Amino acid sequence: MKPLSLRYMIISATLAALTLLGGAIWVLSGHSPAALSAAAPKAAKSPAAAPQSKAAQPQLPESKPLPVSEALSQRVAEYHIDVRLIPDTGTLEASETVTWTHPGLKPVQELYFHLYPNAFASEKTTFMKESGGELRGDTMPADGFGSMTITDLRTTEGVSLMQRLQHVQPDDGNVNDKTLVKVHLPQPVNGGESVTLKIRFEVKLPKIFARMGTAGNFVMAGQWFPKLSVYEPKGTRGVKEEGWNLHQYHGTSEFYSDFGIYNVTISVPSNYTVGATGFPVKSAQIKQDRKIYQFYADDVHDFAWAASPDFVVAEEAFSAPNVPGVRIKLYLDPLHKDLQERYFQAAKAALTAFSKWYGPYPYSTLSIIVPPKEGNGAGGMEYPTLVTAFGAAESSPGTSLERTVIHEIGHQYFYGMVANNEFEEAWLDESFTSYAEDRLMEQEYGVSSNIALQASLVSTSQPLNLETWKYTTPDGYTRNVYIRGKLVLKDIERQTGTKTMDAIMLAYARKFRFHHPSTGDFQKIVEKVTQKSWQAYFDQYVYSGGSPDFSVDHIKTSIAKSSAQGENGRYKFMVKVSNKGSQYADVPIKFTFSDGYTIRKIWNGGQKTANFQLTYKAPLMSVEIDPDHSILLESKHLNNFMLAELAPKTLSRWTLVSTKLLETLLGTLVW
Repeated sequence: MKPLSLRYMIISATLAALTLLGGAIWVLSGHSPAALSAAAPKAAKSPAAAPQSKAAQPQLPESKPLPVSEALSQRVAEYHIDVRLIPDTGTLEASETVTWTHPGLKPVQELYFHLYPNAFASEKTTFMKESGGELRGDTMPADGFGSMTITDLRTTEGVSLMQRLQHVQPDDGNVNDKTLVKVHLPQPVNGGESVTLKIRFEVKLPKIFARMGTAGNFVMAGQWFPKLSVYEPKGTRGVKEEGWNLHQYHGTSEFYSDFGIYNVTISVPSNYTVGATGFPVKSAQIKQDRKIYQFYADDVHDFAWAASPDFVVAEEAFSAPNVPGVRIKLYLDPLHKDLQERYFQAAKAALTAFSKWYGPYPYSTLSIIVPPKEGNGAGGMEYPTLVTAFGAAESSPGTSLERTVIHEIGHQYFYGMVANNEFEEAWLDESFTSYAEDRLMEQEYGVSSNIALQASLVSTSQPLNLETWKYTTPDGYTRNVYIRGKLVLKDIERQTGTKTMDAIMLAYARKFRFHHPSTGDFQKIVEKVTQKSWQAYFDQYVYSGGSPDFSVDHIKTSIAKSSAQGENGRYKFMVKVSNKGSQYADVPIKFTFSDGYTIRKIWNGGQKTANFQLTYKAPLMSVEIDPDHSILLESKHLNNFMLAELAPKTLSRWTLVSTKLLETLLGTLVW
């Protein structure tokens, strides 16, 4: 997901810079391991039919012949969905046949489904209460509510389970939140067995401000169908007991799903064009006044689609090392119809680099949706084989166009294939993708992010593996998950070297491709590649909100030899420094003397305080800790610098020098 809207970034950065510098201005630039065989389920079964009369039921989608492909994932879930868009009312009418194969060992008698559109049902839902009806700078339009209703739920034998539905709120107990529902099955499902349910549902699409909905005749269908929660076997992400991972839809949370197969038929008015996850099984068919699309995708954990009568469509075939063959498809808002080449170039650069750094792109398609300006709330979002760019607000955008496309394609790897739990450990996708984005933007476009200034924005450090809604504020979530987490990765790179960091990232991406890793899994990879323990580091900077806070505390000057004015003599200096925050080793310190001579020393950081003794022929003018701002995890820099107390004549003599030094220092803090 895109980290911040431009307006949000400007406002937040300005406030942060004012706080830190008393009026400074912020300008922020901003297969694989052996393939898993498809889990061969035991004889598929449905819950036992309870004795009751069955009314005639409407036909629901059955399993259809699907393309044969090598299984890259466990394929826990299989969805067959037929959906009909009714644009006049902004609704979806759909039916779903879903099969779940139990990946654990213990018998299970409940299934859980996410009903994400219910986040927009009223102002009392958990999402709306936490977000205030705003996300990434976009605000909910007037009367923009939406919802999902399950109208029928049955076994394959036609037994109704509607009376067995129960909305649950495991995170906050909010009875007005209906984004998670439990279905009690008539009989348990044992490990390795499968169960199939048939669902009918309707979605009243909200007006777009948060990822999904409608904006005029543009439709973004993301998180639009009843989607199974993840059942975690013992050992997955380090869990000690197998069970369901259950969370509501929160103001700052995203998603977590199991890999599977999707076969989706989409019916839209005949003048609409549809872009979707996966690839079309056949050409779109016109039936009366409707256009019927059928898409298929496997080894993905979600399915999204967009539709509009205004799309300008372009398509190119692309291949590169580790990218055997991909059709890149653009669905452009007309305002960006002349920017096709920029979108294609950004997508090709991202696929080429990320496939080299993190493993081959395994899918045959990649679709890029460019929403209209009024649909910007759906922009900057990632789905399997489909991403959205920012809304088309101007005909000649800056490199934010490329940055957004690159960031979202980065998510095809982190969260797309390396499928972490975004509810609980969002930094494993957002920080990792931001890290990759920065590197590629500099490599391809020569655009460097102002990392030192971004570090200063993290005014409150919090653990990186918090559940997203437990950060103190939305700002706290953004600045830790997007910025501080990225800085942790860059700091590990600083300590290990770029070559070793590349090996770490590739080893992590390969090992957990089509799996659900945890922060602890990443730590183990770091330790395996570097052959040393990183426990203390992770304890301080990942599992807690650690941050160093270096300070120059005191400078004492004395004359080494007898001399009235110190001329022809030598000066002795005692400098006390400290770290008022988390421990950090190898801290550079710069000593500047009145004749322009400088000395650099390294403080090992083993103790909270340290004293440095120096002798030199000229007075000491200043001391600065981390003069190059290379230690990215420190956010408070004002106490890193101190001017020495000079004699009046010397002070007057070197006023100009000190002034220039301060200008230089402040310049580095404000770029």
